Amino acid sequence: MLRLNCFIKVSADKRQEALDAAKALVKASRLEDGCVAYDVFESATIPEHLMICETWRDQQALDAHSSSDHFSRYVGILRSIAEMHLNTFEMKSSKD
Repeated sequence: MLRLNCFIKVSADKRQEALDAAKALVKASRLEDGCVAYDVFESATIPEHLMICETWRDQQALDAHSSSDHFSRYVGILRSIAEMHLNTFEMKSSKD
């Protein structure tokens, strides 16, 4: 499995727009084949920071997600109004 943590830094005047785009991305992404988990989180201490945390079954599922229309639409919005940083981790199953 693959885990991605996408850190989003957005100005106060664009925060709601970023949060709306992130929530729409979460809703659409959860319906995709291979999506294990997908959610957006708001920082309790730094209002300008959001994080999208996602888990995918495999690279093929992640690649399909990255090519989807909703990914292009909502990530495009986020990139236009916020700074984004992505960390990717490969997770081994407990059976390995």
